[in-house]
Amino acid sequence: MQDSEVVENTKKTWSELTTKVYDWADSLVMNLPNFILAVVVLILFIIFAKYSSKLVDKIFKKSSAQDSIRTVSVKVFKVAIIVLGLFLSLGILNLNTVLTSILGAAGVVGLAVGFALQGTLHNTFAGVIISFIPKLQIGDWIETNDYSGFVVDINLRSVVIQSVDYNLVVIPNSKIVDSPFKNFSRTPRGRVILSCGVGYESDLPKVQEITENAIKAKFEQRPGESIQFFYTEFGSSSINYVIRFWTDVTNQADVYKAQHAAILAIKEAYNEQNINIPFPIRTLDFGKNKFRSEALDIRDARD
Repeated sequence: MQDSEVVENTKKTWSELTTKVYDWADSLVMNLPNFILAVVVLILFIIFAKYSSKLVDKIFKKSSAQDSIRTVSVKVFKVAIIVLGLFLSLGILNLNTVLTSILGAAGVVGLAVGFALQGTLHNTFAGVIISFIPKLQIGDWIETNDYSGFVVDINLRSVVIQSVDYNLVVIPNSKIVDSPFKNFSRTPRGRVILSCGVGYESDLPKVQEITENAIKAKFEQRPGESIQFFYTEFGSSSINYVIRFWTDVTNQADVYKAQHAAILAIKEAYNEQNINIPFPIRTLDFGKNKFRSEALDIRDARD
């Protein structure tokens, strides 16, 4: 009796398995056209993404957009096209449930990856932001995070600048976004500030006139620009002033060149007019120590 039940159960299980396999085969045959169509659609979207991204890249190269914007835009465009093709392929296969599961899993995985790679993702998103900042482009001279130099590369991780000693400095994008930076190259003209001092015996209005004329002869001031001269303090050995003037400035070297030329022009003008630029003088007097010797007469108290 037991053997017959085992045989009966085996036949029943085999029958169910056979039926299930037939159903799968039938379903595969019925959905084979949709599967082939879905694969073809995905392949076409991949091919389209490849060639259309090259077209977008050429368009950006012809425009005035910087390289970082071009690179990020092309990558985002290519990924977006491929993802769209994947969603359409899943829709053709009527795998809406799978699509929903993929989106849900992607959200969970993205959240976990976001916590694990918080610093890296911060730099990546900061890189995207920097790529679209028109005030920071490759070739600009900037000062930021105690470094200065020409921007030679902007990528999704960092900004690379070449300092005056020709060393490369790699600064994470998050540092650029979170900190102020000074860009010399975005304005072709800049104001240069120079400090100096003259002797207390000087005729101050005359000094101002001579100094301003020396700067005017060396640096042309355009409409809307002017030379500003201010006496600032009574120093220990001189009356100090600052003079501010406009010139072509696109990097720190231009500032040094302008200051160099201004110092030469002012010194030459002062020499012609016998204007003194004093410097502090300190005299150290080391007096001789004078010792007085005295003879002590010690006598016995009994005398």
